Amino acid sequence: METTLSSIEPLIARAEKYGKTTFQLLKLKSLQQTSAVTSSLISRLFFVIVLSLFAFTLTTAVALLLGDLLGHNYYGFFIVAGFYGIIGIVLYFIHPFVKTRINNSIITQLLN
Repeated sequence: METTLSSIEPLIARAEKYGKTTFQLLKLKSLQQTSAVTSSLISRLFFVIVLSLFAFTLTTAVALLLGDLLGHNYYGFFIVAGFYGIIGIVLYFIHPFVKTRINNSIITQLLN
């Protein structure tokens, strides 16, 4: 009986070491995937902020230009606001498609 226990103890020790190593590997892989997704989202957010500032400046310039051409500055702002209203309505209707693509992209990044 004692020989059986003494031969099983190294096997149990190896299984315990294997379990700890596997758990450590799983933690490292999840950390890698999380950092990849986070860095991707942060870099995209930075790009969106810069693009938004550009769009805001360009929109103001176009509104002032249209207002100057039409005789009243507020006409240009009304036209630009109407344009953004139309874009908002279109985005409202394609929102589910965009949301699904973003979800799939995040899941793909997490699983690779």
